[in-house]
Amino acid sequence: MNDAEGRERELLARRAAKLFSGRVDFLLSAPQLKFLPEPTVPEIAFCGRSNVGKSSLLNALTGRRSIARASVTPGRTQELNFFEVGEPTLFRLVDMPGYGFAKAPPAVVDKWKKLVKSYLRGRQVLHRNLVLIDSRHGIKDVDRDMMQMLDEAAVGYRVVLTKADKIKASELDKTIEKVADEVRKHPAAFPELHVTSAEKGMGIPELRAAVLLDAGV
Repeated sequence: MNDAEGRERELLARRAAKLFSGRVDFLLSAPQLKFLPEPTVPEIAFCGRSNVGKSSLLNALTGRRSIARASVTPGRTQELNFFEVGEPTLFRLVDMPGYGFAKAPPAVVDKWKKLVKSYLRGRQVLHRNLVLIDSRHGIKDVDRDMMQMLDEAAVGYRVVLTKADKIKASELDKTIEKVADEVRKHPAAFPELHVTSAEKGMGIPELRAAVLLDAGV
């Protein structure tokens, strides 16, 4: 990366920080497609296994403590939750239902999967999906299923490693290398990994800037 690219990234990160420090409001929860908001602005969606730290990451990105409710109970998010960013609204963040919910009844799991698949395939304003992977565990089969679903839907996505502060640096390096190798095999995946810690703020400014870039604002 040359000096000009470095300055451009720094300016983008500053603009992203300023934007996220402004208006970020919960809009609605959609248990079915008919409840989706009008597709008037770009959307950036977040998905991951239950308990991957999705709510904590959303809170860290937006600089709020509880805009997305964190829970130790996997599978609590059962709907598509929409948050508006900017005044006027420039884009939306979409908190998708967590997957890999072993304790949920099969009928509920099936309902969630249908909702997610339909949203991914039919939402024209969906600019990017962020697939969250727990740094401590790496990519699991349920993550591969999600990545394949995104590949088939031709929805571009970034892979975001969460909870990077929870493992040793040497183990994190191994996880990054292993995940990066697998990500390169997926046609819809963005080649650059994002390594984050919601608790420590690691990688958050860079991810904010990436969200802004993907939203095209």
